[in-house]
Amino acid sequence: MSAAVVVGPARPAVSGGPLGPRGRTASGRGIAFFDVDETLITAKSMFDFWAYWTSLGHGRDADTRPVRGDRVVRNRAHFRRYAGVPAAELEAAGRRWYAAYRDGPAAFVPSAVEALRRHRDAGRPVVLVSGSMRALTEPVARDLGADAVLCTELRVGADGLLTGEVEHPMIGGAKGAAARELIRGAGAAAADCYGYGDHASDLPLLRAVGHPAVVGGDPDLVDHALRAGWPRLPAGSGPRHFGQGD
Repeated sequence: MSAAVVVGPARPAVSGGPLGPRGRTASGRGIAFFDVDETLITAKSMFDFWAYWTSLGHGRDADTRPVRGDRVVRNRAHFRRYAGVPAAELEAAGRRWYAAYRDGPAAFVPSAVEALRRHRDAGRPVVLVSGSMRALTEPVARDLGADAVLCTELRVGADGLLTGEVEHPMIGGAKGAAARELIRGAGAAAADCYGYGDHASDLPLLRAVGHPAVVGGDPDLVDHALRAGWPRLPAGSGPRHFGQGD
């Protein structure tokens, strides 16, 4: 399972102390978990970045044929396209991609970004959970002031090059398992934790917390929200309104 990826200078203390560099603690407050793509940002980051990456002349020899299988299988296949790429180069490109993306007039989902701000201002640790890679999710986390990231981790060889394989796709059940593990390690109570997602594959994450919320109109999630009495946030789109230092 992927470990929490720290987005600040200090690693999160997951034993009842502060989670992340901002000193927010999970004890008594819980943790707020957010899916990223189409929950906080309107793009599907993996595909948006791939378009950016190929516009730079990369990936011409990558196998981009459609892959049959579930989301986990397709996730693994997508990241094989980066085999042989220096990890540092990909991370730098991810930062440049996000720096341009974040200034778009419809880059964010305002209702979810506002929810994240409220949790952050309340002193509650914020953790982003995504099937996308660290090179893309970490810039989002830094910008929005999140404390940690749980994501699909790309394997890096001893030579610093990506192998094309991943540790484990952070999709579906993996999201719920990772959230539960972090909740336990932080000494928090699941009943005090919050979760936000936009797709049926986020159900395991939402079921892992005491306060789940659905973002947008995915039919399966909306049906579940109606039956379970979960709150719903509108999808919508808009510009970025705040960042880590605001």
